[in-house]
Amino acid sequence: MKMSSGLRGIRTVREFEFKDKVVFLRLDLNAPMKNGKITDETRLRASLPTIQYIQEKGGKIVMASHLGRPKSANDKEFSLEPIAQRLSEMLEAEVILAEDPQAEAIKGLTLTLKKNQMILLENLRYEPGETKNSIELAQVLASFTQIYINDAFGASHRAHASIQAFPELMKEKGIGFLIEKEIQMLDQLLENPKRPYIAILGGAKISDKIPVIEKLIDIVDGFVIGGAMAYTFLKAQETPVGKSLVEEDRVKYCREMIERIQARNKTLLLPVDHVISTGIRDGASAKTTLNTIITEGWMGVDIGPVTLKNFSTLLKEAGTIFWNGPMGVFETPEFSKGTFGVAKAVAECKGLKIVGGGDSAAAAEASGYASQMSHISTGGGASLEYLQGVKLPGLEVLRRAKTSEKMENKT
Repeated sequence: MKMSSGLRGIRTVREFEFKDKVVFLRLDLNAPMKNGKITDETRLRASLPTIQYIQEKGGKIVMASHLGRPKSANDKEFSLEPIAQRLSEMLEAEVILAEDPQAEAIKGLTLTLKKNQMILLENLRYEPGETKNSIELAQVLASFTQIYINDAFGASHRAHASIQAFPELMKEKGIGFLIEKEIQMLDQLLENPKRPYIAILGGAKISDKIPVIEKLIDIVDGFVIGGAMAYTFLKAQETPVGKSLVEEDRVKYCREMIERIQARNKTLLLPVDHVISTGIRDGASAKTTLNTIITEGWMGVDIGPVTLKNFSTLLKEAGTIFWNGPMGVFETPEFSKGTFGVAKAVAECKGLKIVGGGDSAAAAEASGYASQMSHISTGGGASLEYLQGVKLPGLEVLRRAKTSEKMENKT
């Protein structure tokens, strides 16, 4: 396979000799939790190939991740203990949870690790220095590490200690299989995508998607827009949207974007009918509109059947699809038909189909069509920033290192 441009200058996990080396493996194990139980194991499963590869090659693994946004180490609901237990089961190995990453005991523990044992540091965000990109925390982590591997794509847009300051100190550093695949897939959306290329955008706010729209407007052949953000577009066309969510300060932008898409002779599909409700609480009244208009007192909560048919017809012939954002409040069964219908249409397309992280990934999983997607990103905000052309700190710190090594070898 041709090297993806986003990976140039970055070493992959295949390029290291791991035997008997202490390997710090930064993962994204930030899984959704409820009452101390993991509700979605997608990120854990995505981390397994790199863990298993390093283990098979004889590396002594120290894994690390954040979970949520704890205010202090006293926020025990953010402990990685349930993650450690589940990883033990998945890997059929003993995962030792180390509560203090700054303890000298970590260094000693790495010396006594047996073949079927590995360490998981407690939630990195319990350490104040993590989000401050602390050089002091980075130095502690580097003190017991011989090889640094980043496989936390979903955190690589953060300039945090375990993502940026720490690898700055390391000579031996690279990426795991998850990041490698993420970049290879996302680069296909930017570099000579198969035509026609359709972007499906949904979710609540147009403001969250503006940078992506600006990047894609000259790359894609068409946009399919649903979710709450569609109502801002409809309002820009002076269509009544009732009490649907509208970003009033973005109406002008949406009007201008519609004009720009039309000027480029590109396709733009917006909802022409809706599932509407008096609210999104359980038991709220719901019905399907016969046209685009939403009357006062009602709000759009999903796309209607005619819209779904229009969207599906376009998507069926796509060569490339990028989907980011659900079509409605899919968590409520009565409001999920549009999102799940779009998931079905994407799955049935024979082209490349990439699903953005967050709610889109959750919707793909809930729809039952996740296995038919080409790739479901675990990246969330990192995926969107990468597609916008933003340089991710967690990747650039690795790229600079290889470039500087080449310069040293020439002198």
